[in-house]
Amino acid sequence: MDLQTSKIELAKLILSIESAEFVEKLKAFVIREKKDFWDELSLSEQKEIDKGIKELDNGERVLFDDYLKKTS
Repeated sequence: MDLQTSKIELAKLILSIESAEFVEKLKAFVIREKKDFWDELSLSEQKEIDKGIKELDNGERVLFDDYLKKTS
């Protein structure tokens, strides 16, 4: 059975569930299992992104055209 077929079968099973409590448990499980790209980044990558966000928040911006001129 391929992935798409498995997903369709799973969706059918979920749609047939009548227990709100079970649906909430299933939803919580899926959310927990979903990988967040942030968790897959190294600590140094996370720090660089945080640094960039702080710089943007402080108004420290470089125009894209200026960046291209500096790097080419």
